[in-house]
Amino acid sequence: MMNQKYIVILTLITVLMSCCTNQTVHDTQPLTRESSLPENAVKVTPDTDLYPPILHSDEWEPPVPMEGINTAGAEDSPFVYENDFYFFFTPDPNIPVEDQLLDGVTGIYGSHNINGVWSTPERVVLQKAGNLSLDGCTFVQGDKMWFCSAREGYTGVHWFTAEFRGGKWTDWKEADFDPEYQVGELHITADGSKLYFHSFRPGGKGGLDIWVSKNQEGKWQTPINVEAVNTSENEGWPFITPNGDELWFNRQYKGIPAVFRSKKVNEEWKNPELIISQFAGEPTLDREKNIYFVHHFYKDGTMIEADIYVAYHKSGTFVLPGISPLILFFGILLVYKLK
Repeated sequence: MMNQKYIVILTLITVLMSCCTNQTVHDTQPLTRESSLPENAVKVTPDTDLYPPILHSDEWEPPVPMEGINTAGAEDSPFVYENDFYFFFTPDPNIPVEDQLLDGVTGIYGSHNINGVWSTPERVVLQKAGNLSLDGCTFVQGDKMWFCSAREGYTGVHWFTAEFRGGKWTDWKEADFDPEYQVGELHITADGSKLYFHSFRPGGKGGLDIWVSKNQEGKWQTPINVEAVNTSENEGWPFITPNGDELWFNRQYKGIPAVFRSKKVNEEWKNPELIISQFAGEPTLDREKNIYFVHHFYKDGTMIEADIYVAYHKSGTFVLPGISPLILFFGILLVYKLK
């Protein structure tokens, strides 16, 4: 998955900071995603895709590219929250990491849904002007954002938080996760009681595992392995539906990244089921149960680009305890939290 490569890239940045801090980040006319694309960039379409995503459930319509979001670059790491959509973008995933760090365009982007149409994505700025950073792994809940970043003044990759105030994200600071937990990409349940994340931390089943930590009096407790979904292979990029009854995540299927779902029955996670296969990953769902995920395009073993796809649910809305679907619907329309 590109996001696995992205985490490796972030780790390498700490080595590169020493050689980059005297260079200047682009400070001329702001670049757009389209203008930053390499001249030889190839836009792959469903008609030219050699390995299109495969749907394994009759609950959804066949996946299609998300309108208004994709370019010939790499759109990755999607996250949807109410009427806002966030993703990571880099114009060329195959260029050296120092070029991504300094290109003035790689990072987190956001779009807002207005009357069913996604607005033109805008860069989400999470660093002071002139300071180096590479941000990603977005998770948003209420007026708070969690994101991972490699930036000046820090060694290694760290989780940060930001607050949405005055129409923009601000007041970013390091998150208070215990470093011994080794928190990877995460999802916090809607009620704030549980933190799900993936990690190579000791005590798992092997490879990347999904863990859960309970919030007791504002402090995250020792993580517990989510044994029902983990294997000796890699499981990661967890997403919990708003009602807390479904756990979505990545796992290999026939050696290729795929999207799986586990349902909670009597407070226990059940055996996962395959939902979308063939270079599909990092699932995120809105309250209408539509699945957004990243799809990577490959040719001759090389990734050409990446797009965000969506599989629309045929019917249904997640219902939170004590809240009617109608209230949820109007609640979504009233929320606006973008850069």
